[in-house]
Amino acid sequence: MIKAPPACSKCWTPLPADFLNLEEYRACPSCASMVRLEVFPAYFREAAKGSAGEALLADTEASCFYHPQKRASVVCSECGRFLCSLCDLELEGKHFCASCLESAKEKNKIASIQNTRQLYDVLAFHLALLGFIPWINLGTAPAAIYLAVKHWKSPSSLVRKPSRARMVAAILIASLQILGMISLIGFIATR
Repeated sequence: MIKAPPACSKCWTPLPADFLNLEEYRACPSCASMVRLEVFPAYFREAAKGSAGEALLADTEASCFYHPQKRASVVCSECGRFLCSLCDLELEGKHFCASCLESAKEKNKIASIQNTRQLYDVLAFHLALLGFIPWINLGTAPAAIYLAVKHWKSPSSLVRKPSRARMVAAILIASLQILGMISLIGFIATR
């Protein structure tokens, strides 16, 4: 496969090879824009060819469930269907067909392909904030502390940097609410 040479990001003119991996910026030969071209070593490597599956040579060989003309190389770990090397989806040491992998994803059977998570830190923090409504904090404050402590080590968001700040804030706010409510009840009882 012939790779296209790297091009100027402004005019898309191919840049000469002497522009590669220089520290300083140089003017594009076509539009005179200042460019710096850094190319990673993978650019120069040949692309690996994917497997198209082996052709079935004899009627006595097992064929792929999805491609009857291809030889089966593995068995799906979930449904037991024979799969060619093209259909084989290996994940966490198991082999899956596409439908079983999709099903496992929907049922959250495979942790490494999780795409949603319960944000217990946000839930605990909002419960603690809800406790500022008088008399509601009798239920929400203990629930916020319970959630924060129980899910202290649960995985956090898939997209934001992990932080325990909301958990700590939820515990502090809920604890102060409980202490305040105990003080208020004690004050009312002594009158």
